[in-house]
Amino acid sequence: MSALRDRLRDYLALRRGLGFRLVEAECYLVNFCAFMEQQGATVLTSSLALRWAMTPSNARPTTWAGRLTVIRQFARYLKGFEPATEIPGTRLLPFRPKRCQPYLYSEEEIKALMAAAQSLPSRQALKPHTVSTLIGLLAVTGMRVSEALSMHRQDVDLETGVITIRGSKFSKSRLVPLHPSTVRALKEYAARRDVCLARCRSCGPYFLPTGRGVKFAVSQFHLAFDAVSRTVGLRTPQMRRGPRLHDLRHRFATETLLRWSRAGGQIEREMPTLSTYLGHSNIADTYWYLSAHPELLKHAALRLERRWGGSP
Repeated sequence: MSALRDRLRDYLALRRGLGFRLVEAECYLVNFCAFMEQQGATVLTSSLALRWAMTPSNARPTTWAGRLTVIRQFARYLKGFEPATEIPGTRLLPFRPKRCQPYLYSEEEIKALMAAAQSLPSRQALKPHTVSTLIGLLAVTGMRVSEALSMHRQDVDLETGVITIRGSKFSKSRLVPLHPSTVRALKEYAARRDVCLARCRSCGPYFLPTGRGVKFAVSQFHLAFDAVSRTVGLRTPQMRRGPRLHDLRHRFATETLLRWSRAGGQIEREMPTLSTYLGHSNIADTYWYLSAHPELLKHAALRLERRWGGSP
């Protein structure tokens, strides 16, 4: 069985070298190797994979499907070294995740959220300003929440107007150019931040820190955003779900595509630019935004009509 664990080590190293983090997948695969040891098995089979994937028995089918997907990918790798390896069929425990329908914030709603954030009750004088600035930055750049919270001061070049995103999803880095108005807003925030933290001995390297100068936790920011959303009426006190922070990223992508479409541009030519700007690893994830707005759906339909020379 040590041979299987050796293959697992090499497999994880290979895929991480391609940019995948595989944190959860590694836990699953280590657990699966232990399961095979308990079964006294030396060859991965569909039956073993299925039995392992369907535990615990009270888990959701989506969980079972996710566990089996991890094993299926590993089995494809093993097949090249052990021909007797069976690759679980894609029809076993099928599941297609559904995307949440994005909420497309209006310009007025974003301004209201930023204004309400300035009035957040907090013992930390900087926190309301950080939350407000974060909301605005996410809206105009489409950055992921974790990317914005992880930015160091040296990553934000306000002289050239460029943010460097380091080691984000899939361990990829990229440059994010900023509009002059965004640069001005960030300069104002940075000046206020430095005044607020002047007496803070534990001031860290983060550009958008808490009032104590340390990294703003994603969970903290979500709680603050939920409170602000209720203040402006986007959520009621009873609502557990509603417009999300991540929808600011969706809104940015959709508005960018709409702007190109209305200007008569060829969206298909520009799509790789947007994909790179957003940090997508697969351009298909960027094309998905064509279904996020009726006007973009019409654009996609006309594109098909031109391609086929008739009605889609």
